[in-house]
Amino acid sequence: MPDDPRRSLPAIDAVINHSRLAEYRERIAPEFLTAVAREHVAEARSRLAAHPSATDLDSIAKRCVARLERLLNPSVVRVINATGVVLHTGLGRAPMSARAAEAVREATGYAALEFNLQTGERGDRQEHVEPLLCLLTGAESAFVVNNNAAALYLVLSALGSRREVIVSRGQLIEIGGSFRLPDIMARSGAKLVEVGTTNRTRIEDYERAVTEKTALLLRAHPSNFRIEGFTESVAIGDLVKLGKQRSIPVVDDLGSGVLWDWTRFGLPYEPTVKESLEAGADLVLVSADKALGGPQAGMILGRRELVTRLKRNPLARVLRADKLLLAGLAATLREFLTGDRVVSMNPVWEMLTTTQTTLFDRAERLRSSLEPLTEWHVLEVRESQAEAGSGTMPALAVPSAAVCCLPAKFTSARWARSLRLSSPPVVATVKQDLVWFDLRTVPDRDLPELLKSVSSALKTKSPVE
Repeated sequence: MPDDPRRSLPAIDAVINHSRLAEYRERIAPEFLTAVAREHVAEARSRLAAHPSATDLDSIAKRCVARLERLLNPSVVRVINATGVVLHTGLGRAPMSARAAEAVREATGYAALEFNLQTGERGDRQEHVEPLLCLLTGAESAFVVNNNAAALYLVLSALGSRREVIVSRGQLIEIGGSFRLPDIMARSGAKLVEVGTTNRTRIEDYERAVTEKTALLLRAHPSNFRIEGFTESVAIGDLVKLGKQRSIPVVDDLGSGVLWDWTRFGLPYEPTVKESLEAGADLVLVSADKALGGPQAGMILGRRELVTRLKRNPLARVLRADKLLLAGLAATLREFLTGDRVVSMNPVWEMLTTTQTTLFDRAERLRSSLEPLTEWHVLEVRESQAEAGSGTMPALAVPSAAVCCLPAKFTSARWARSLRLSSPPVVATVKQDLVWFDLRTVPDRDLPELLKSVSSALKTKSPVE
């Protein structure tokens, strides 16, 4: 039809040859450039009735450029974490140490992953981490997979499939990403047997639930919540005693990955890998990217016989750790061999153990540096509450210090957005209509870059709405 509005849409060649796309014609293969142009012409076609002005050639070319920039520019970029959440899931959880990062960089090329340099024969990739894990925890054997959910799935599938696994109702957890323990048990082929109530479970509840079909007794640490008040739970030692009486393996999913007692640093008590193994747990499962401060990984530690069965299971190949993970994890574990000196090497432990006095001094230095940059509606140091995050020390605040700020010509929402779009991006918290920079997660080495980002963000046009 002569009046069909679709006739006004530009041809694909016209979009590709538009002057705005000249740079991209040199950088991107023709087939991909054509695909992007087709995508935005099709989008313009669907918007003809509501927004006819958005279907002209220049508008479509502009949207193509925006799309191409998003495709070409890295999106996993370094950010400054000013939220006070040490293990921030959205920001990649644990920041790795310089040694671990260098080990990962070294492994990006050819690496002796499964090759024994002494004998010239094929080696085992687990040899890079298993001796370290056994020495640090006292475990007979260890096996590393790509995350702790995978570790649990492997254990349930290999040792509990088509049989029963007993768990307290108070431990049927859901963690980030809608990961639910009952769902993964069902997928593994294990049959969930719930015992006790949400707030109270006794050893007698486990005893009554044991049958000839029972494969495992599972304890899942409630890593991201805390039940208080009228509560009762079964200690790992009592669960182990029952397991030995009935010849049933006990699996302790601790999640957070605390290797040893950290209360001497003034931090709250968390169950440790060593305690669980010494109590007699047959297998202990922990994450590497939480309290350990390493790359994402799931670590299975415990009895050699059971770990060997897991290693030989076909799923082990599906869930195996790659060379970059193993290089970073091995470097992280070596730092723990130094004992208490790990707090000066490992960023997670450095942040968790920094004193509040040091944090207030850091905050005051930052406030003084920010003061001359612009006219501030509010710029002051306040006491704040940080947290470990990612299911470590749930519901417990860690005292901290923050710089609370708001430039005179910004709203708090626009100020926070300008900071996120600066380089490097700064992710902070908005509370009480102010932006808070919590200094527990901003070490001294990040302060110069934070100041640079603030200066950049102040130059954006963000008038008060």
